[in-house]
Amino acid sequence: MKKDKIYLVGFMGAGKSTLAKALATSLDWRAEDIDTLIERREHLAVADIFARHGEPHFRAVERLVLTDLLATRHVVIATGGGTYAAPDNRSLIDRDGVSIWLDVSLKRIIERLPPDGRRPLAASRSDMERLFHARQSAYRNAHVRLDAEHTSTGELVERVLNWLET
Repeated sequence: MKKDKIYLVGFMGAGKSTLAKALATSLDWRAEDIDTLIERREHLAVADIFARHGEPHFRAVERLVLTDLLATRHVVIATGGGTYAAPDNRSLIDRDGVSIWLDVSLKRIIERLPPDGRRPLAASRSDMERLFHARQSAYRNAHVRLDAEHTSTGELVERVLNWLET
């Protein structure tokens, strides 16, 4: 496993984007956010991509963005909540770097998500609950699991740095 690239995986609202920035700063690496890169590529917000083009189009662009990132080293990548759930993406990620799962309960996720419609897959509580439970089995395949339920970003950075040193 290559330790010169980190992919943060987990459900929406787990804190992947926040941790990616903090961890990249500590490592003096770049931070990238797959959802942000998709929005730039499509010139649309994620919610608008889903509304106008549907989830299959979003997933296809997500795969292109992921593939574009393969050559980049010394980077911390915040994946989208569904990126690692796709077996082909999971395989690419696990061969390319370290996958770290930010494990957060559904209750905590619900507390963190803003009710503003920016998260299209969170529009229906029951659908979101099914999606959360369905993705857990994929996330469990990550190289590292971090309990991010009530852990500060600083503590998570320290745990990752300690793990990288081993």
